[in-house]
Amino acid sequence: DVQLVESGGGSVQAGGSLRLSCVVSGYRYSTYCMGWFRQVPGNEREPLASIDSDGRTSVADSVKGRFTISQDGAKNTLYLHMNNLKPEDTAMYHCAASGGQLGRWCYEFPVNWVSWLYNWGQGTQVTVS
Repeated sequence: DVQLVESGGGSVQAGGSLRLSCVVSGYRYSTYCMGWFRQVPGNEREPLASIDSDGRTSVADSVKGRFTISQDGAKNTLYLHMNNLKPEDTAMYHCAASGGQLGRWCYEFPVNWVSWLYNWGQGTQVTVS
């Protein structure tokens, strides 16, 4: 089974930085889209960034210039680097992976983006004050 385990969340002051990590295990696909999204209770899931099996990355306009995504294949780990954090960034952050699918949706963040990445982690809470 695919497992994704996030870590690195916490409480930080506005203007600070955090790096979230996601260790992926049991993933057998050589072609994929992986990424991060966040959710505040009562709100829609918001895509943040993605990376594909070729290393192509994409960042949502809402966080562009502050967030970046990277991966360490040797460690099977996905990262989300967050800088200049704002109180409105407070949310539960999840990493996610597709089931071997890859398409334009990976980079364009359509409304149903999260439905393509149906392997999720439990999430890590980020609180910015």
